[in-house]
Amino acid sequence: MPALRPAVPDDLAAVESLVQDAYSPYLETIGVRPGPLFDDYADYIARGFVHVLEDNEALLALIVLIPETQTLLLDNIAVSPKTQKRGFGRLLMAFAEQQARDANLSAIRLYTHEKMVENQALYRAFGYVETHRCEDKGLARVFMTKALLP
Repeated sequence: MPALRPAVPDDLAAVESLVQDAYSPYLETIGVRPGPLFDDYADYIARGFVHVLEDNEALLALIVLIPETQTLLLDNIAVSPKTQKRGFGRLLMAFAEQQARDANLSAIRLYTHEKMVENQALYRAFGYVETHRCEDKGLARVFMTKALLP
């Protein structure tokens, strides 16, 4: 049974490897290196932003959640290509909502590359609405938000 837990420093190599595996297929689609491949996961782990889903010590998926003043930034959700289509993304999305509610935050926000249209459709299915598009850190991004009802 998979277990969700905060990442620890010893997870760093596995976290970076999973992110690389999960985002490499998008290189061709978007024509540039996806944003999550530039992130400092050692810092994110140290700050408690990364949670990992594992089974028998194998990393299946991860989520990066960054608390903000009124919202929770869902900065990254990555599922190993070997374990996709098993509901792990859905589990992590529900976890993000619960974390936001537990912190009394009013919304979750996220962004994705404008060419990752399948991600945009997925987020819409989870109740996210597009707020704007702009270039951010050299990437064409679509920003989305989900208001959380009390």
